[in-house]
Amino acid sequence: MKKLLALVLVLAMALCSTAALAEGKTYTVGICQLITHDALDAATQGFMDALTAELGDAVTFDVQNAAGDSNTCSTIANTFVSAGVDLILANATPALQAASAATADIPVLGTSVTEYGVALGIDGFNGTVGGNVSGTSDLAPLDQQAAMVKELFPDAKTVGLIYCSAEANSQYQVDTVKTELEALGYTCTLYPFADSNDVAAVTQSACDASDVLYVPTDNTVAANTGILDNICQPAGKSIIAGEEGICKGCGVATLSISYYDLGVTTGKMAAQILTGEADISTMPVAYAENFTPKYNAAICEALGVEIPETYTAIEE
Repeated sequence: MKKLLALVLVLAMALCSTAALAEGKTYTVGICQLITHDALDAATQGFMDALTAELGDAVTFDVQNAAGDSNTCSTIANTFVSAGVDLILANATPALQAASAATADIPVLGTSVTEYGVALGIDGFNGTVGGNVSGTSDLAPLDQQAAMVKELFPDAKTVGLIYCSAEANSQYQVDTVKTELEALGYTCTLYPFADSNDVAAVTQSACDASDVLYVPTDNTVAANTGILDNICQPAGKSIIAGEEGICKGCGVATLSISYYDLGVTTGKMAAQILTGEADISTMPVAYAENFTPKYNAAICEALGVEIPETYTAIEE
């Protein structure tokens, strides 16, 4: 009887969705992306592709890029609220924080957000934000990223962790990885920078004092990988990166997720919300399921880093 009831409910929701589209209902989705780089671009594209596949011409997108400025995220979010969009995609933590602050009524889906409890200041976060917010997380197994340092650099003694102090989820990642690395016997030092203006000086300090470097999934780092690479590679210092886009720019290895797939998952969630198939207030945050160890062949060759056969080369 329970199985029959569940089937009836599923069919009913599907009919409601089909009816909404048949009635010619249209939806406008506002997309606030913090900054342009490979990971966030892929998440946005995956989201748009998935939602278009579900709703076709019934959905239109207003895509806005904040160029790395949190205040601009707030301006964009408030513009979406004033325009009365049907749903907001907030791509990256500052975008999620801005959208969440801008509205308690319009559904807000985050993506490329590492830890929702940290991002939104939720004590005892249980996986569901509640209210008008949900989304997808790009959190990788941080203990496995720390173990990657041990696997590739067993003779190293010191690890410098470089990150943007303005990004709450970056602080969360480096604090977690630092604890894991110290348990593995490394001496670790945090090297925070306030914004892009400090990246070079902080990276130079970390490079001078460390055997190996770690950078988390950090949007400011992602936008400045050229600076890190220009300092660290000539000095012969390797970087373990939190995600593939950063690794492609300046790292030797990473434990990677597909940001495009993460965006697809978010797009499917959006379709369910817009058509009334799901209630965002009870929708738990979704996490990536597959993680792949990858390496930057060019930088590994330049630094003489030997990579296990289980790693996959990042495509150029």
